[in-house]
Amino acid sequence: MDSFFGRKRELQILQRLLSKRIASLVVIKGRRRIGKSRLAEEFGKSLKTYTFVGLPPEKNVTDQHQREEFARQMQEQLHVPGLKADDWGDLFWHLSQQTQQGRVVIILDEINWMGDKDPTFLGKLKTAWDGEFKKNSELIMILSGSMSKWIEDNILSSTGFVGRISVDMNLEELPLHVCNEFWHSRENMV
Repeated sequence: MDSFFGRKRELQILQRLLSKRIASLVVIKGRRRIGKSRLAEEFGKSLKTYTFVGLPPEKNVTDQHQREEFARQMQEQLHVPGLKADDWGDLFWHLSQQTQQGRVVIILDEINWMGDKDPTFLGKLKTAWDGEFKKNSELIMILSGSMSKWIEDNILSSTGFVGRISVDMNLEELPLHVCNEFWHSRENMV
């Protein structure tokens, strides 16, 4: 992976979570291609990290397709065979059972794509968080997405997630001097 540029303050905020003695739920939002996924990856690179990415919202992509892709990614990363993709609650339960102990980072990237077509998605995530995930005091779950309004309306403003979010981060464009560092490093590679 390329060198990491900028986002030092954001990375420090995430790294502070490592000293907490309770599970942490993090929201990272911002426009497309701003670096949300890269920030989460950089934070989790030296930790046991599982990343799940929603399918892009194409015309024929259904909530069942999203669950099947999540199950496929879970089988690939956690080697859990034969998962049924019929219900988000079951998928979250299986994921929680695989992440019960130790420092674990779970990244749900493009969460808005995962949950947009299933009205029960966020309720089942909240229930799984309360009933299972937060039992691991070293777990950090990052909810990331580029549809900031969806995240604001469905997670941050939801009574279901009130008091559960440890960090709410909105990524802005990198300052020009950081962009210059990035491009200067590229010139030196050639």
